[in-house]
Amino acid sequence: MIFIEQAKNISFPEIALLEQAVQAALAQQGFSGDYEITLVLTDDAQLHKLNRDYLGMDSPTDVLSFPSDETDPETGLRYLGDILLSLPRAALQAEQAGHSLEAESQLLVVHGVLHLLGHDHADTDEKTVMWAAQAEILETLGLTHIQVRDD
Repeated sequence: MIFIEQAKNISFPEIALLEQAVQAALAQQGFSGDYEITLVLTDDAQLHKLNRDYLGMDSPTDVLSFPSDETDPETGLRYLGDILLSLPRAALQAEQAGHSLEAESQLLVVHGVLHLLGHDHADTDEKTVMWAAQAEILETLGLTHIQVRDD
């Protein structure tokens, strides 16, 4: 199950595309079984604060993932964690890259899911694996025109 929360000042009408991105990432990674993920659509201010407080980076960012991998005591389902997406930053990046906000948001959700599943891009080898997975997932979503950025 995917829980989606939108901050008061945020509106994203294509929620189904984000759910598809989560499901495509999980499928590509061979994840099976029931799960829960929370996806929060918010703004730069919230991601800036979280980035500073949890990662020591005093700047806004586009997406943050907080892995959990616990069992929800109420449902008994595996809780993979939270993904927070700055929709204003995604819109800016989409404009700069020349594609839609929907496509950029799907890319960021895929990136977030991969982090929830243990991927990282701290070193070259990890990054190569993660970027290849992202590209494959984007292809299954019909987003072959999206280039995975170097960050």
